[in-house]
This record gives sequence, C-alpha cells and structure tokens, in this order.
Amino acid sequence: MRINSKLAKFAAVGLTLAYTGLAHAELNVFACEPEYAALTKALAPGASVYAATTAMQDPHQVQARPSLIAKMRRADLVVCAGAELEVGWLPMLQMKSANAKVRSTEEGLFFAADQVDPLDKLAQVDRSMGDVHAQGNPHLHFDPQRLLKIAQALSAKMTALDPDGAAGYQAALADFSQRWLAAVPVWQAKAAGLTGKKVIAYHTSFRYLFNWLGMEQVADLEPKPGLPPTSGHLASLLKRAGEGDVLAIIVASYQDRRGADWLGERAHLPVVMLPMSVGGNDQSRDLFGLYDSVLALLNGVK
Repeated sequence: MRINSKLAKFAAVGLTLAYTGLAHAELNVFACEPEYAALTKALAPGASVYAATTAMQDPHQVQARPSLIAKMRRADLVVCAGAELEVGWLPMLQMKSANAKVRSTEEGLFFAADQVDPLDKLAQVDRSMGDVHAQGNPHLHFDPQRLLKIAQALSAKMTALDPDGAAGYQAALADFSQRWLAAVPVWQAKAAGLTGKKVIAYHTSFRYLFNWLGMEQVADLEPKPGLPPTSGHLASLLKRAGEGDVLAIIVASYQDRRGADWLGERAHLPVVMLPMSVGGNDQSRDLFGLYDSVLALLNGVK
C-alpha cells in the first residue's frame, strides 16, 4: 500500500507539473503575412511564430498547401491583415485544418484591419471594378500610427488567450511602443523632402505609406486592381508621365516590373522596387528595418 501511495503522490505531482507547463506554454502563432509575423515576434519573443507568406509573394494569391494546413492545425492564434486580403485562401485553410480555435475572432483569429479604420472603404463592389476590397485597403502596416494600435490590440489578444503570460506581453508591448514612438519622428524628419512628391505605382500596395508621407499616387500601372498592365494603359501612363511632375515609378518586391521598366525607359523615370514587407530586401529584417529601407530608397531617387 505504501508503494501505491507513493506512486499516487508522484502521479499527482506529475499531473500538476504537466498542467503548469501547459498553462505557461508559449503560443503557437500562424501569421498570414511576414509583417504580422514580425509584429507578433516583437510582442511575444518566446512564441512560436510561422509566416505563411513572404515579402516576395503576392498575399492575395496563396495556395492552401498541405504544409500550411498542418501549421494552422497546430495554431493557437492566427494573425492576418484582414479586410478580405486573404479571402481567397484563408477560409480553405480554416476548413481543412479543422482547428476550431482559429475560426472566429471571438477566439483565436485576429484581423489587423478590425482594430483600426482602414482607408478606401467602399459602399458597393462589383466585378467590373477589379480586385478591390470593400472593407478598405488591407496594407495597413505602412502607417506607423495604425500599426501601433494594431500592436496594442494584438498584445491584448495574446493576453486573453494566455493570461499567465500577461506580464511578459505587457513588458514586450511597452518596449516595442517606446522604440516605435522614438523612431517615428526620426522617420518623419528623413521623409520631409518627400512631401508633395508624385509617383506612379503598381496597385495600391503603398497607399498608407504615401498617405503618411504626404505623397500622391497619380496613376496605377494596373488598368484595374488585379489586372496586369496593358499596352494601351501603359501608353496613357506615358502621356501622364510627360507632364513632368512624377518622381518615380514604384513597384513592390513581389510585383512584375516589366511594365514599370517599359514605362520608365520611355518616360526617363527611375523605377524603384520597395520591399513590401519584412524580408523584402537585406535591410528589412524587422519592421524598423523595413521602414528605414523604404525611406532610404525613396530618398535615393534622383
């Protein structure tokens, strides 16, 4: 009986330790885009964070591969841009992963666009308009004020899912916020000369960046969102560029630059490839590096 009693005590201790370990286990996070993987890692340094896409990949067009399904199946939290950016592939991953924890924003699903007021919301959308987002432009991460609000909301979400880690999340958010708020005026000073500049860009990928810096995208390389440049549309852009007020032609790291190069050569304008997200070039190792790199590239236009 003594042996059984000791075994029972050891079993009880083992169960207690097991449950304690589970209570303090780090979150397993599935991030739809690399910017939100980077943000999550900054706010939860000990979390296991997986990015479903890269800065060299169009986040609108993603295949629901078995590897992504497996990653989502193990996730405690899914963090995405939202505003329908992932509408073509996220629902399929949710269904095939059969992970009930990440099907609802009431539980382990987090949309950045739900935390702020996105630009360019549309009351009505139809197919003739191309690949537009009724809920607003989803590329929110190039607005430093909105990104900080998203960080605050994401930290609160992780705290709700893992209350035992609350102190750690609070400390990480405080550290990130302090560094971010210190960096913003430095970035604004570096970008002072960009105010009022006009560009032609591919898609509206940098809508928030241009809005923040006071720049203007006067034309789009896409005749309609989601459609590649046509010869007729490029000809009209060449005429627009001839007005002489365009600084450069902007493309994102994952976009096809052939149309931009055609236009740039004939209009005698530089073509600038900006990193769309963390990992878009060697300098963009985190969100701070991403902003540094984008501003340096824009300021380098002659």
